[in-house]
Amino acid sequence: MSMLNSLFNRSSFGIRCKTCLNLAISRIKLLRNKREVQLKHMRKEISQFLQTGQEAIARIRVEHVIREQDILAAYDILELFCEFVLARIPILDAQRECPSEVQEAVASIIFASPRCSDLPELMQIRNLFTTKYGKEFVSFASELRPDSGVNRTLIEKLSVRVAPSDLRLKVLKEIAREHNLEWDSSSTEAELRKTHEDLLHGLNPSNSPAATVDSSSNITTSKVGLLVSPTATNQKIHQSEPPMPFVNANSALKTTDSSLQTISKEQVSSKRVQECHVENPVSICSSDVLERARAAIASAERATAAARAAAELVNFKRVPQDETNRGSHGRIRPSLNNEGPEVVEIEFSDRRL
Repeated sequence: MSMLNSLFNRSSFGIRCKTCLNLAISRIKLLRNKREVQLKHMRKEISQFLQTGQEAIARIRVEHVIREQDILAAYDILELFCEFVLARIPILDAQRECPSEVQEAVASIIFASPRCSDLPELMQIRNLFTTKYGKEFVSFASELRPDSGVNRTLIEKLSVRVAPSDLRLKVLKEIAREHNLEWDSSSTEAELRKTHEDLLHGLNPSNSPAATVDSSSNITTSKVGLLVSPTATNQKIHQSEPPMPFVNANSALKTTDSSLQTISKEQVSSKRVQECHVENPVSICSSDVLERARAAIASAERATAAARAAAELVNFKRVPQDETNRGSHGRIRPSLNNEGPEVVEIEFSDRRL
């Protein structure tokens, strides 16, 4: 029974593989004719772009032309391999292992099957080879392992990559020569041969002076935040304490004045940093940093103005009417607070009339 199954499987493999190969060859011929017509139309469009001076579009479209040419070259190689395997079907059907003389053709068809979606017959042939030789043999060729036997030219034509600038310039010159155009390729040559280092001026963002200025601006803003933050913390502390009738605003004004002086010093230092980097070609980047520093200084000035207004309101505040009616007399005792401005506490002592 096993012999009958093996004979039946052999005959079915040979018939199915032969049918799929014939269909693949016919489809390759049809697709080649179709792509050749498309390629001629694309080359004509590029010649029109060159004639009208639209070289930027021509440099982009020429990559599609190169891709179509690579696919046509891959179709030619696959057609030859399909013809070769079709002629060796009796040998493949008779042997369990893949013969060495057919290994390159079989491995190339397996490699190209998922990369040529226009040829579904190649996937059917791949499945037949998987059934006959096993999954390890198919993965050996599809993953391009060492000594897989896949044709190197086919790998190059089916690989997705950016066309070199020399090849693009060569194809553009061929198109201009084909359509008898007097095209000056000097500007295109300069554009295609321009490297990324030329575009970026060879700068390393991590070592650029702009990064140094940015770090100094971060330090400046952090210092401004430290200068403004104690007042906010002191406000929270005084809110938690019981209210007092009078507050000495002079110390608060002194603190805010000192903060303004420190901020002005930071502004002068930032201006010095800008003057040091004037000769550097990337000094334009430091303008953004200076704008951020100015914005931080402006916000600090607004906070200082608000603190001054609050202090003036406190100075003009009067003693509640009920305490004055009782004839209370008080004495002022300063209270020292390390975390904020000096706070004046008033102790009242009732005196009998």
